[in-house]
This record gives sequence, C-alpha cells and structure tokens, in this order.
Amino acid sequence: MSRKTSSAAIAIAGVAVIAALGGGYWLGRSQIVPLPSSAGGEHSAAAGHSSGEPEARSGQAHPHPQGETKSKTVLYYKDPMGKADFSPEPKKDATGMDYLPVYAEEEAAAAPAAVALPAPVQGKGKILFYRNPMGLPDTSPVPKKDPMGMDYVPVFEGDDDGGPIVKISVDKVQKLGVRTAAVERRQLTHTVRAVGTVQVDERLLRLVTPKFEGYVEALHVNTTGQLVRRGEPLMEIYSPDLVLAQEEYLAAAKSLESLDADASTEARASARLLVDGALQRLRNWDIPSGELARLKGRGIVSRTLALPSPADGVVLEKNVISGQRFMPGEVLYRIADLSNVWLIGEVYEQELSYIRVGQTARVTFNGMPGETFTGKLTFIYPTLSAETRTVKVRIELPNPGLRLKPALYGSVDIATAAADHAALAVPDSALLDSGTRKVVLVERGEGRYEPREVTTGARADGYVEIVDGLAAGETVVTSANFLIDAESNLRAALQSFHH
Repeated sequence: MSRKTSSAAIAIAGVAVIAALGGGYWLGRSQIVPLPSSAGGEHSAAAGHSSGEPEARSGQAHPHPQGETKSKTVLYYKDPMGKADFSPEPKKDATGMDYLPVYAEEEAAAAPAAVALPAPVQGKGKILFYRNPMGLPDTSPVPKKDPMGMDYVPVFEGDDDGGPIVKISVDKVQKLGVRTAAVERRQLTHTVRAVGTVQVDERLLRLVTPKFEGYVEALHVNTTGQLVRRGEPLMEIYSPDLVLAQEEYLAAAKSLESLDADASTEARASARLLVDGALQRLRNWDIPSGELARLKGRGIVSRTLALPSPADGVVLEKNVISGQRFMPGEVLYRIADLSNVWLIGEVYEQELSYIRVGQTARVTFNGMPGETFTGKLTFIYPTLSAETRTVKVRIELPNPGLRLKPALYGSVDIATAAADHAALAVPDSALLDSGTRKVVLVERGEGRYEPREVTTGARADGYVEIVDGLAAGETVVTSANFLIDAESNLRAALQSFHH
C-alpha cells in the first residue's frame, strides 16, 4: 500500500513539473507583463483621455515625446495610407484613421537625404522660399520635393506669390509639345461665311397679263427660256371686246370731224369727250401706242393685235398655247431680266453683329470652280427663321453673259472688322473655357505656368480679344494646355486660385 502511495506521489510531482514548464513557456511566448499599479492606471486613463482630444492645428507647436521640451511645427497632414492626399487641418480618412502630421523640422532634415535636389536658379534675383507645387500651405527655406516627386517652386524677390504656379519639368514640356504665343495688339478681321441661292431680281420681273378677254391666234415666242427684247411681239390675239373698242373710237372720231363750223362749243366738247374716252379705253388695255397711231392714221379696225414683250429678258414661264382662250388677269408669260441677280444667303444669328449693309461679299459656286464673283450686301431681312436660326441677307451680283442661273447654289464670304481698333488678342486655342470662367496659362519661365482668369471680347479668324487679365508682351500657352492640366493636376491649382 505504501508502495502504491509513493508511486502516485511521484506521478503527481512529475505532472506538476511539466505543467509548470509549459505554463512558463506559454507566458514567455505571450509576452504577458505585470498589471500596472494604480498610479500607472491613472496615468493610462489620462493618456487615453488626451488621445481623444483633436490634433493641433497646422502650424501649432506639438510637444516632443519621451519628455522632450522642444516643440514642433506642423506643416500639414498627410494620408495615413500614403496616398497623394493632404490637408492643412486634422482630418480622418474613409476608414476613420487619423491623417499623420508632417513637421517642418522633420521635412527639412529629411529632404537632403531623401531626394536629389535641383540646383538653384541663377539670374532671377534672391530666392525668398520654396512653396508646394500643388498649392498646399507648405513652404520650405531650402529646395525639396513633395511625396510625388515634384519640385517645390522657388519664389523670387519681387515675384507675385499670391497666385498658384504650375511647375512642369523641362523635359516633360518638350515631350508634351508645348507651344506659346505672345500677347499682342492686332486688327481683328472676322469672315462671316454663309450659303445661299441665286434668285431673280424682283425689280426686273415682268408678267404678261391681258386686261381683256380674247383668243390666241398665233405664238411668236413659244418656248420657255427664250430671250426676248422689249417691244418684240409675243403673240397675235383676237378679242371681240378689242374690235368693238376700236370701232367706238373710229365712230367718235368721225362724229367729231363731221361737225359743221357753226356747231356750238358744247357740241364740239361733247364729241371730243367721246373720242378721248374711246382712246383712253384702248390705252387702259395697254394697247401699244404704235397700234393706236396706226388706227388713227388708217381709220381701219384691226381684227388681231400683236401683244409685245414689256421688257428685255428671259421667258421663265409660258402658260399659253396657240388657239387658247384667255381671260382678263391671266398670266400668259413670266419674263425676267437676268443681267443683274440676287443671291439670298442665310447668316446664323450669332454672326449678325458683324454684318452691315454695303459690305463687299465674295461668292463662289460649285459649278464654276476657281471663279469668284463680287457683289454688295444690299439688304438684311427683318425676320429670323425659327427652324434654322438664320437671317436672310440679299447680295446683288452683276451677271454679264447670264452665267448665273436662278437656283444656283453658292458659298458667301463677307470680310468684316470685328473691332474698330487694334485689340489685345491671343489665339483662341490658348483659352480654357469651363463655361463659367475663362482661363489662360501664362508662361513664367523654367517650366512654370500661371493660370490666370481673363475677360474676353470679340472672336475673329482664330483669335480672341482679351478685354482684361493680360498685358501686351506676356506669353501664353497655345497648345498642350489640356495636357499640362492632366500632367500637373491643374484643377487643384485652379481651385486654390479660385479661393
């Protein structure tokens, strides 16, 4: 029994030793430390309370840890995950992590060892300081780079350091193909371009419309497009009314001649009125004066009458055939003089301020390549088309040889002065128009560009007038300005510039 008891005691002791060794090993691996004293607990609580306080504002002094008495100056706060996101004030990211403060002393100490700094710029005067290229509230007394590798921008004595400056390295400027142009005064000439069609000069259009009823006996002009001369007979007509009017005239004339010498004055006056009335009736029917003279001289009624052309021109319409009966007012011929024609063009409403009556217009036609016709703008129509947003204009063109045909399609150029004086202007490609404001990039040298808001005026042939914001002699970017925007995060600079 004693042997069994002794064996059990030995087994229990072995288990205890093994448990003690395993527990010690586990405690060592878990790095369990003794609990703090009450004073330490109070200190931890105080520390926990202080950690809940907001971070100091940018530029405030922060005490050094581990009992150091020297304070640090916060320049700005950066994203805790290393993203290119900065803030002048304490803030948290989307996951709730605090932004990390960046101290002036640490930045200045780390800059020489972290990056290869650019050489100081010579010949520009005294450098006052270097500022953040992204417009952040961060300056440095020595050259440095930001976390994205962009050089801090030097601010020289006498420079305007109130606005943002976009900095692009010289090699990137060359790769982007940046082009510039000088701001200068020039006479702005704007060319208004329009299209139109040739039309008949309405003042030279004639209609042949008899004022009496009759019949067409024969046609002398029987084709459309035929050239006619003024007074040339168009057709022979027979009209019972015309025959009767001739007979009445001859009867009145014969009655007047038959009066005796001792006839009363009243009788002669009455007979004269009858003659004049019959003759005036024939004149009201547009009977040619030659026919009336022949009627007086011969005293014989003509059965038919030759109806003459009222003007020189071209027969545009022929609405009559031989043997046809016509009524008073019916249009038998439409004749137009095409020695002078109109071109009716359509000008967009935004171009109306440039055009004036009397301006010279140059017209070209697809059917006559290489030829240019010159005319005058003689009328601007008073109405605007709601469908096309255009206003019609009338341009008069001489037409020797009748080469310009009605309905011919043409292109019109009207050279106009956009301003009555030499205006300060830049190429329109230099303008960055956001819709709410207009900005240009002013070159400051060494890859430095200043975004500047401008006020614009008239536009003319690739140039835009600058009313305010630029001075003559300055240089602006005319190409790759949108690439500069993408390369240098120009939007951030513009936002800083706006505020």
